Amino acid sequence: FPVTILMHAAEFGVVMMLFLIGLEINPKEFWVMRRSIIGLGGIQMALTSLVIGALCHLYFGLSHATSLSIALSISMSSTAIILQTLKEKGLNKSSAGQASFSVLLFQDIMVIPILAFLPLLAIGDVATLTTEETFISNLSPSLKTLTVLGAMAGIVVFGLFIVAPLMKIIARTRLRELFTATALFLVIGVAYLMTLVGISPALGTFLAGVVLANSSFRHELESDIEPFKGLLLGLFFIGVGSSINFSLIIERPILVFSILIVVMLVKSLVLLLAGKVFKIKNDQNLLFAFLPHLC
Repeated sequence: FPVTILMHAAEFGVVMMLFLIGLEINPKEFWVMRRSIIGLGGIQMALTSLVIGALCHLYFGLSHATSLSIALSISMSSTAIILQTLKEKGLNKSSAGQASFSVLLFQDIMVIPILAFLPLLAIGDVATLTTEETFISNLSPSLKTLTVLGAMAGIVVFGLFIVAPLMKIIARTRLRELFTATALFLVIGVAYLMTLVGISPALGTFLAGVVLANSSFRHELESDIEPFKGLLLGLFFIGVGSSINFSLIIERPILVFSILIVVMLVKSLVLLLAGKVFKIKNDQNLLFAFLPHLC
């Protein structure tokens, strides 16, 4: 129970981190990255899911649905841990860092269709489990799509025509506390809007950050959000460490570490192959393939 509450609060650290990353990306640069986002991310998720799913079905004898569910889950990576590690090592602007970011962003985008697809794989009593209701839960598929697109478009319009002028007005008051409160309200508001329409809050705040990347108040937003991001992200890592099932590791150490090594090897080889396809230099490709698993 305490870990659950801690993780809910700590998730805002990830949300704020994605917002700050968005502030550092020019919208034109983001558009240029579309090829690497779709290409690298698509190759990584498709091949990793295929190999892991095949291993689960052939070696462990799991059903196709169960194998696919496990494979899709394992193909994902921790955006918070990897990006924070790349930043600490000064690699976020390198070719390996940019390629890692492209893969992570694609994974964040794919969370939406995967969460919509997984219930279709459920069998028996699992299918009757209640899920968290959102604003669009009872809408038709076409209306859901329009609502999601409208929410994303609303973030762009709100950021360009409301937030930017509002920041100028607040700056004239010369009240730092008011500017900080506005920055926090912006991040929390966007995260809440994304939750209502069933989209990842981190993805929504990242988009908001990209929209405001050209704002003259970008650096003020970064300095105001950074302390809260650091604190909440620290809680996130504490929560992740607290949720580790050490009793399982003690009971079946060989199985646990064998699965861990196989997963790391598969994901590293897939990333290495994807880097070769996109002609990333050998030294950067090795960092891209192995660094996230060795940190």
